[in-house]
Amino acid sequence: MANHPKILVISGSLRRESFNTRLAQIGARGAEAAGAEVTDVNLRDYPLPLFDEDLEAEKGMLPEAKALKTLIAQHDGLLIASPEYNSSITAVLKNAIDWTSRKETADEPMVSAYAGKTAALMSASPSALGGLRGMFHLRDILQNIRVTVLADYVTVSSAHQQFEGEDLKDAQLRDRAEGIGRRLAEHLASLK
Repeated sequence: MANHPKILVISGSLRRESFNTRLAQIGARGAEAAGAEVTDVNLRDYPLPLFDEDLEAEKGMLPEAKALKTLIAQHDGLLIASPEYNSSITAVLKNAIDWTSRKETADEPMVSAYAGKTAALMSASPSALGGLRGMFHLRDILQNIRVTVLADYVTVSSAHQQFEGEDLKDAQLRDRAEGIGRRLAEHLASLK
């Protein structure tokens, strides 16, 4: 299994019935089918206060941030599905990125957990654009912390009408969502 790419699957939503969490799982199926080792992350398991340099100076990297940062560092790629909040990404996802992109020691390279990773992005939203505007913000943030973001992406508009249980009703859309995970796995495998 050592030659198989490791992909961390992250939903940018905390909502229990999140469309994006379901969408991330569909993408993860495609990655697993292509031979990747997949690990799911629920940001609820890493409760972090809003990033504050005074808090960081006082307490250092918080244990939850350190655990999440370590998990990110242990994976080759990221599959992220995030809703759009007010035309941008969710606060919980941005906050997690802010904490985990920080240096823990003076000699640690900048954005060490992220540098050199590859990400694939997905978004589901009740809106007509399917979270596209937020996805573009996420792409900019990730590229700034030295993550390569695949050009392919999936958006699911009118998400409240697109899901049946844990899956997408439309077979073509479901294939596209699985395909993003597969392409990420294949890209990462080609780099090994």
